[in-house]
Amino acid sequence: MDLQLRGAHALVTGAGRGIGRAIAQRLADEGCQVTLLGRDSPVLAATAAQIGPARAYAVVADVTDRAAVEAALAQARAHFGPLRIVVNNAGAAESAPFAQLDAAQWQRMLDLNLTGAFHVTQAALSDLLAGHGARVVNVASTAALKGYGYVAAYVAAKHGLLGLTRALAAEYAQRDLTVNAVCPGYTDTDLLAAAVQTIAGKTGRSPEDARAELARANPQRRLIRPEEVAAAVAWLCSPAAASVTGQAITIDGGEVA
Repeated sequence: MDLQLRGAHALVTGAGRGIGRAIAQRLADEGCQVTLLGRDSPVLAATAAQIGPARAYAVVADVTDRAAVEAALAQARAHFGPLRIVVNNAGAAESAPFAQLDAAQWQRMLDLNLTGAFHVTQAALSDLLAGHGARVVNVASTAALKGYGYVAAYVAAKHGLLGLTRALAAEYAQRDLTVNAVCPGYTDTDLLAAAVQTIAGKTGRSPEDARAELARANPQRRLIRPEEVAAAVAWLCSPAAASVTGQAITIDGGEVA
């Protein structure tokens, strides 16, 4: 299926690995020119090389640093022109019992999972409003829709990201800009692998058992593939989704049904 995205300039944050890399690859396959933004220069460069220099350009920035974001977007515009698509994927999850959650960890989770999307979207807004068929897609999580123990800061940040999504969708509904969120369940990425090691280390279970426990949260009894999330994002960016805005698209095998 041709999603009619050829020639659109898309920015994907956290694009070096996992869901972000899958999204960048899918958008490039659909004909987008994709700017990959992240903090790990070698990983970004490898991903850009895999996609190809005609379709991918890597810029290094921390989404929690507004000045760095502004500079990165200036580089992106100079390379591929004005942005039409922004995918806010950068994020991380840190766990701790709530009673032991300190203010620094709380702030890190808000900064990376919520404030980063604020910085990037606001910095790109002039481009998005000047063009036609602009799209913002925020990669949230089922944690934007339900609670999980031991990750209170992450859950709060992802709930905030969904709130931001809905607020922007309402504000810009008449400006040819849609804003949506995708909410994956446990997805087979490096982030999940780190969570598996944490669970195994704290509980004494094997990594295989910890991984199986996470898969059981999905009624289909499996982990989501990054490519499944990327497919949903690509569709939301297409003209076919022009009337879809302010939505939380779950990709979770029915976990929050």
